[in-house]
Amino acid sequence: MLSMALHLRDQEMSLRDIAKRLVITTGAKKGQHPSPATIMRVLREHDEQTANAAST
Repeated sequence: MLSMALHLRDQEMSLRDIAKRLVITTGAKKGQHPSPATIMRVLREHDEQTANAAST
């Protein structure tokens, strides 16, 4: 899900549009779309980890 969200963000899609295109593949919410807030959190965590890795 992260790699697809990154790809769609690179295409300048909104969080709502990204959430509509993604589907949760495992867990209790399998088959549902994630919320835009979830997409934002996942992308922010990825950006923070990437920034931390680059600074070390």
